[in-house]
Amino acid sequence: MKILITGATGNVGMSVLKALANHNNNLEIHAGLRNIETDRAKLKDFNVSFVSFDFENEITFKPALEKIDILFLLRPPQLADVSKFFSPLIEEAINAKIKHIVFLSVQGVEDSRIIPHHKIEKLIVASKIPYTFLRPAYFMQNFTTTLRNDLVNNQRIYLPAGQAKFTLVDVNDIGAVTAKILTEPQNHFNKNYELTNHETLTFTEMAEKISNGIGKTIKFISPNLLQFFWNKRKENVPPMLILVMIMLHYFPRFQKTPKTTEWVKSITGQEPISFDNFVLSNKKQLQ
Repeated sequence: MKILITGATGNVGMSVLKALANHNNNLEIHAGLRNIETDRAKLKDFNVSFVSFDFENEITFKPALEKIDILFLLRPPQLADVSKFFSPLIEEAINAKIKHIVFLSVQGVEDSRIIPHHKIEKLIVASKIPYTFLRPAYFMQNFTTTLRNDLVNNQRIYLPAGQAKFTLVDVNDIGAVTAKILTEPQNHFNKNYELTNHETLTFTEMAEKISNGIGKTIKFISPNLLQFFWNKRKENVPPMLILVMIMLHYFPRFQKTPKTTEWVKSITGQEPISFDNFVLSNKKQLQ
């Protein structure tokens, strides 16, 4: 069975490769890389083949999908135009006779038509290719990536989230679930799974937990949308990414608190990682 992992050098992609390395399987894993020469070093510890794949270069789709059985698909945050970037990819997946698409979506996608993941799911369903939709909660690893600069340098979490409660998941749990599905695909055809741990927390509560874990006071500040936008533009954050951050953090203020689920344990047999354990495991990066 041949698998193409898109976004292989990102947080989720790496977690999938790590989890697959712990499985006894006969999978042939191909890592789709935008620039093989510069990115291959990041994956030197994994038994994978490298293939040129660029979401923004349609020419790379056909050779990357050739003889592939399963496609693990995610959406780079900066790519919002589904018709431009994903319609040609799904069309090529049909032509390549892909047998299964595992798509990293988001929790609550079925009720959020404004987000690109909703349209991508519809595209995949319409393709008639067997699918599995992974719908994870808020990534804990956002604190070690997009939110880390503010947290480490300014001792703050600066987001327009108010006191909305969020469900959470560690990307290592996403990787573990994905690896299980990729090694047992027939058990997961045409299913969707919301992936969370057992907690619902506000950012005020998350700031308190991080403060306790790293021994420094981290404050949560919830600006209005104009303040947030201009602050991020001063930091040279692209406007499209700012809009993604607004959708991710502001809109939940007007929605029901998402529910936690048991899918991580049900699929992997292991309890999901708690936020306290995430902080403990990433203490150095958060300080």
